[in-house]
Amino acid sequence: MSLLLQVNEGANAGKATIEQDISVLELVMKGGIIMIPIAILSVLAIYIIIERLLYINKAGKINPQNMMMLKDKLRSGNVKEAATFCRSTGTAWGRIFASGTSLVGQPMKDIQDRVEDSATIEMSKMERNMTYLNLIAGVAPLLGFIGTISGVIKIFHKISITADISIGNISEGLYEKMITSAAGLVVGIIAFAGYHMLNSRIDRFASKIQENALSFKSTLQGVEE
Repeated sequence: MSLLLQVNEGANAGKATIEQDISVLELVMKGGIIMIPIAILSVLAIYIIIERLLYINKAGKINPQNMMMLKDKLRSGNVKEAATFCRSTGTAWGRIFASGTSLVGQPMKDIQDRVEDSATIEMSKMERNMTYLNLIAGVAPLLGFIGTISGVIKIFHKISITADISIGNISEGLYEKMITSAAGLVVGIIAFAGYHMLNSRIDRFASKIQENALSFKSTLQGVEE
């Protein structure tokens, strides 16, 4: 008997979980047609965050040992080998200093400008599509607000026709439309957080590149002397 009770309790718990899942889905669907663009923006925001994060983690990887090896090759006079080594890393760091190394022997100002220009290009690549995240962070909450306002207008239109101003009639329609505001805010927060998180990683990369550029410059000055 106790075994049967446990089985029944487990079945009831599973049924309650299923009902809860369905009710949440139904609640989201009650947000109306405005939930479609909000859902599209959420997918787009998540895709951009993941895609940019993977790219920045790969391209922005800086191994401290690489700079030491580059300086050793420059001090020994192996300029071509140093440039080849930089390109072989397959990173933004490598491309930046490969461009500078290819100008070794020319005025330091030209080398420094080339490194800075290459760094700007690489950071622009890292920032690609990130403006969309900033846009989504602003647009998604506004879409949610529009959905809520639209719902309120429909509620009062219904009241004007039916003359039914009961709390149940108003609250039922209002809570359904508030779903769009909540969804818009959630998507906006995700996009906002993702945008600034990615920007902070790019800023850290730029700071490390500046440190490496100073070390690169001092090494070349030592070689020339």
